[in-house]
Amino acid sequence: MSAPSKKALAALAKGAGKACGKALVDTKIAFGEVTLTVQRTQIVPVLGALKAMGFQQLVDLCGADYPARAERFEVIYHLLSLTRNERIRIKVKTDEQQPVPTAIPVYPNAEWFEREAYDMYGMWFDGHPDLRRLLTDYGFEGHPLRKDFPMTGYVEVRYDEEQRRVVYEPVKLNQEFRQFDFLSPWEGAEYARWSGVLPGDEKAGT
Repeated sequence: MSAPSKKALAALAKGAGKACGKALVDTKIAFGEVTLTVQRTQIVPVLGALKAMGFQQLVDLCGADYPARAERFEVIYHLLSLTRNERIRIKVKTDEQQPVPTAIPVYPNAEWFEREAYDMYGMWFDGHPDLRRLLTDYGFEGHPLRKDFPMTGYVEVRYDEEQRRVVYEPVKLNQEFRQFDFLSPWEGAEYARWSGVLPGDEKAGT
């Protein structure tokens, strides 16, 4: 399937923006897709308007974390129209405290997507009937996809033969993190050509 033309994307952006009304904050067309940023409190009416416009499916709901922002999180909705053969992306901004209205009344399959976003980022969804962790273990602390989450986590899990149960313990690193050279052979040959040093040889004298 060929990529949509600029004219088609502009028409989609205009029509979808009109459907969003005053809830629309920003419109962008990039990489062959239309992205609309809307007000967090108006996400349910916006999704309802887009569904009525022909976007029958919520393909995905995911998150993004920008720690430097006051509203560090973005909740991102990917919608698909089978009748229009078009896709559109909707974004809302939030933080650790401000909840996002659940999309379940419009797209029932948002239930598991929102649970995943809560588990991975700590985003709250107001009105969700069963907002609890989905991918991490019981008693897990923190949210793994936050950019300030430690690489090793907080605790590690193992089975204790003496206690005959799974136990949680503080993370213990048996060796320090190491730096690896992730150069392919072609990249390494190019590096050696202009530097005169094969990848890894610069460490020989250290």
